[in-house]
Amino acid sequence: MQNMKHVEPVRLTANSRFRFRCYKGISCFTKCCNNIDIMLTPYDIIRLKNRLGISSGEFLNDYTYIELEEKSNYPFVYLRMKEESGRPCPFVSPEGCVIYDDRPANCRYYAVGQASLRKQDDKDSLPYTEEFYFLIKEPHCLGFQEDRPVTIAQWREEQGVDIYDDMNRGWKDLLFLRKTPGFQLDEKKQKAFYLACYDPDRFRRFIFESQFLNLFEVDAERLDRLRSDETALLQFGFDYARFILGIEETLKAKTASSGQK
Repeated sequence: MQNMKHVEPVRLTANSRFRFRCYKGISCFTKCCNNIDIMLTPYDIIRLKNRLGISSGEFLNDYTYIELEEKSNYPFVYLRMKEESGRPCPFVSPEGCVIYDDRPANCRYYAVGQASLRKQDDKDSLPYTEEFYFLIKEPHCLGFQEDRPVTIAQWREEQGVDIYDDMNRGWKDLLFLRKTPGFQLDEKKQKAFYLACYDPDRFRRFIFESQFLNLFEVDAERLDRLRSDETALLQFGFDYARFILGIEETLKAKTASSGQK
């Protein structure tokens, strides 16, 4: 989790300009890949497990650990660092990141941070999400000393974060429920949230190999996509989580007659 003492307390927009450059020849190269806690998003997990050619269950077991947020009991997945001096990332080498094209969203954004606020202009309007940015200025990072002006929008484009933000937006919306006074996930909802958001291979088996399709109506076209399209599966997982958490009736239960053959 990001150490807030290194966050510059200035709210930035996509048009905000700063000076930064990171490259192999800089003396602090890969220092940001050590002694850090990297929270993984659902889309991160899909990209990483596919890059490694393993199932989501294998990836979660071999490369991650879970932390439960104390007040809400929300499960968050973190990349497990190597148990050696400096706690380096398992994917860092002297030459840089060995999974660079599929690196997590937090790594892509660094040394920029992103935050989201849930807002509502008045009691009659619909709530909406407002995103903004900030700079993370850690002592080891020399990138801010480089004479290279760039806007937040340019940085985002260069780092390829758009697809990550788009794919993870449904997950971020789920997290706003944590701010509801007194809200806390029970064990059943916690496991359902983890399954739907972080373990797509097991979630697909749950859909097709359990009683799920006897309980809920899912149209044939969507089912076809869920069999082969992991991004469609991810979005369906967010819908399932919204249903389980009681946020929205995103799934339609079958009636007794509709469930009969």
